[in-house]
Amino acid sequence: METLKRREHDFSSKLRQESVITRVREYISWQRDLDRCSYNQILPHLGPISINLDVTSACNYLCSYCVDSMILNTGEYLKLEEVRKTIDTLHANGLLSVILVGGGEPTLHRNFGEIVRYIKNKRLEIGIVTNGSRMDKIAEVAGLLEEKDWIRISIDAARKDTFRNLHRPKKEVILERILREAQKIKEMNSRVSLGYSFVIVWDGLENNGNRLSPNIDEMADSVRLAKEHAFDYVSFKPCLIRLEDSKRESLLDKVDPERENEIVAEIKKNLRKAEEIAQGEVKILESVNLRAMLNGETARIKKQPKRCHMQFFRTVVTPAGIFHCPAFRGIEKAKIAESDGYSTPEKLEESLKRTAESVMTFDAEEECKVVGCFYNHSNWWLEGIIHSAKDIKEIEIVEDHNFFL
Repeated sequence: METLKRREHDFSSKLRQESVITRVREYISWQRDLDRCSYNQILPHLGPISINLDVTSACNYLCSYCVDSMILNTGEYLKLEEVRKTIDTLHANGLLSVILVGGGEPTLHRNFGEIVRYIKNKRLEIGIVTNGSRMDKIAEVAGLLEEKDWIRISIDAARKDTFRNLHRPKKEVILERILREAQKIKEMNSRVSLGYSFVIVWDGLENNGNRLSPNIDEMADSVRLAKEHAFDYVSFKPCLIRLEDSKRESLLDKVDPERENEIVAEIKKNLRKAEEIAQGEVKILESVNLRAMLNGETARIKKQPKRCHMQFFRTVVTPAGIFHCPAFRGIEKAKIAESDGYSTPEKLEESLKRTAESVMTFDAEEECKVVGCFYNHSNWWLEGIIHSAKDIKEIEIVEDHNFFL
């Protein structure tokens, strides 16, 4: 299980994959040249390895802890032709994976199936994050998905009342039906990886002054349900809250150490129960920030290097524009282009320049100091190599696993 956790969440390991390492070496060389000389060095013409693709702002849930609520249901969406042009341009410049996620429910896009087909026709890896309300749309494309592709359903509960209280669907959505339909998809295509996503909400957690329904005592039962319905894994992650003043995602903001210890102890207790139920039949994944919490490293994961290097390797394409980080989706300071910024080679060139400028000018040490960053270790790993005397040819290469950054 530890091996799987590392492969899924160790992004620095993913950057050392054989298909990626040349791009990483070029980036490190560029950064070293900048530090030695001046900013006006030749930019490496490198498109992102992976993108989060938000095809629509529409969502049929009103989740009580949604960090993207400020950009939902604006009426904006990416047109099919715009998506095709973006995929074409990025694929020609080294794109390896696409995650349909965030900023809305992807299956609500009128061309959802066509978008998935287009991505798969380019032989790109694809991940689909869905709230499960329209599993029929997922079923229509499930046969296209391959071994390294995945579907992850945001369930976050094991009881129907908790599911309803957390997600607040606009029309009735039945948890049991989502689980049954997910199982049918797995039966249709056993190659695809099927995930049960569980955001842990502990007692006393509030968002915008509203008390959230705790689900922490349902962690073990979620694993039981996952086993019964042919899920491959359950992914646990701590609940993040977007702060009203700074609009930043935060982890355990202003929580005193004693209360944090209580929360961690309760999560550990329920994880042990979950593992007893799993018995190796369903995998349990812990997010990077959850592992940091469990290891008493919450403060460490909030301490970022001044430069966020990972923004050069993955970005977020949304109807509101292209942003350099999922945690800053919709925030102007993190915007590097309009939504069509990757639609032509010329626009890509300009967007890459703006990404490079963002790497150099966006102060992650200050801007991300409340964020429990998924890419914390990867950023520090790159920072360490850039400022070392290490020969980039000596960076250890690992075999390709997947390219989801």
